[in-house]
Amino acid sequence: MIFSSITFLFFFLVVTIAVYYLLPRSLKNGWLLLTSLFFYGYGEPIYILLMVLSIVSNYILGLLMGKFEKRKKLILIIGIIFNLLLLGYFKYAGFLTETLNLIFTNLAVKTVALPIGISFYTFQIMSYLIDVYRGNCKPQRNIVTFGAYVTMFPQLIAGPIVRYRDIELQLETRTESFEMFESGVILFTVGLCKKVLLANTFGDLFDSLNAIGPTSGVAGHFFAMIAFSLQIYFDFSGYSDMARGLGNMFGFEFVKNFDYPYISKSITEFWRRWHISLGTWFKEYVYIPLGGNRNGLAKQIRNILIVWALTGLWHGASWNFVLWGIYYGILLIFEKVFMLRALEKLPKAIGHIYTLILVCLGWMLFQFTDMSELLAFFTGLFSFGNFAASADASYEILSHLPMLIIGFIACLPTAKNLFEKWKDKKGFLAIECILVIGALLLCTSALVTSTYNPFLYFRF
Repeated sequence: MIFSSITFLFFFLVVTIAVYYLLPRSLKNGWLLLTSLFFYGYGEPIYILLMVLSIVSNYILGLLMGKFEKRKKLILIIGIIFNLLLLGYFKYAGFLTETLNLIFTNLAVKTVALPIGISFYTFQIMSYLIDVYRGNCKPQRNIVTFGAYVTMFPQLIAGPIVRYRDIELQLETRTESFEMFESGVILFTVGLCKKVLLANTFGDLFDSLNAIGPTSGVAGHFFAMIAFSLQIYFDFSGYSDMARGLGNMFGFEFVKNFDYPYISKSITEFWRRWHISLGTWFKEYVYIPLGGNRNGLAKQIRNILIVWALTGLWHGASWNFVLWGIYYGILLIFEKVFMLRALEKLPKAIGHIYTLILVCLGWMLFQFTDMSELLAFFTGLFSFGNFAASADASYEILSHLPMLIIGFIACLPTAKNLFEKWKDKKGFLAIECILVIGALLLCTSALVTSTYNPFLYFRF
């Protein structure tokens, strides 16, 4: 459990920003560390100890790599094993025992509460150690600065995954400005609208249609699949935008995590646009060290399958995530070997349709951790003898139709292009202020009146 949205927006965030701007430069990182630890431990204070353990141990490992040049590789291996053991214990202990129970019986299933955001900050820490080992950055000698990097609350629980070398200078010498703060407020508001007004709406539609079950017909299952595909995009990209916006408010520039993935014309392009920071992490720290595409097609295929099996497992301790990762690994291999050249010769519309169909089907693998529920959904989706939506399903679809249309439009860069075109026009600043204030009021009203506010990526 963490802060309620209202408490976060109108108490924690206001106080944190106000004090941050009153403090001298030398104390700003310390304040970020303190508030981030408070934010992280608000619901489960015991996990502050886990966070402090990660900070102190990896801080020491970084210093040791800087001091003992000939032992750097050994120290790196110790660091990676240590961090993966922590991640493995808290995230995969139950999954491991459940899997072993398929072979052996009567094993006690180890159930451990999952620390929020552990997958994100573990990958950030490991990127720091690897970059220090490679000489891409120097060991951080100030433990407060290092702790601020690991715990920074804007992106702690949902990313983007920020590599240390990308913000090394910003941790030391960033400059806050009105322009950066303004852009941060706008980006945060856009992300908040994505989450509260769009993702929650589509999540409600998916849950309603899925609850109707087999009687909803093929059309009902199809719209449920579309609803979840929109939900997960606006949910995760919304939080990523909010994180980047908050980063701007504190003088940081975090990497973009989404670039309109649903306009892609291939699966390869989709994964260049979706969760960019995770894809970059696996490419730099797993795929390339394995050999990448340097040692022939057979080993490249092996490397792709390894990376995508790990990508699936990173998302969750369940076989459906492994299947989801392998599903994309196979698709990417198929495109690389056969399909990409063909797609380039076909009309763009065909590439869009092909990509969207495969991506939406993939999201069902992602959503259903229970294999029987997944099978039931696909049975309903492809039962063409029962195509028409039931009365209940039709009601849900039609009542959400205006928001579905808005969602489809919001997946396109149209609004961004209009903003870029009009932002220098006279009077646009006043219109922009009105829109931001109106959006914040609308989101606040939705948060106050609604009890439905799920977040898909908290489980990672």
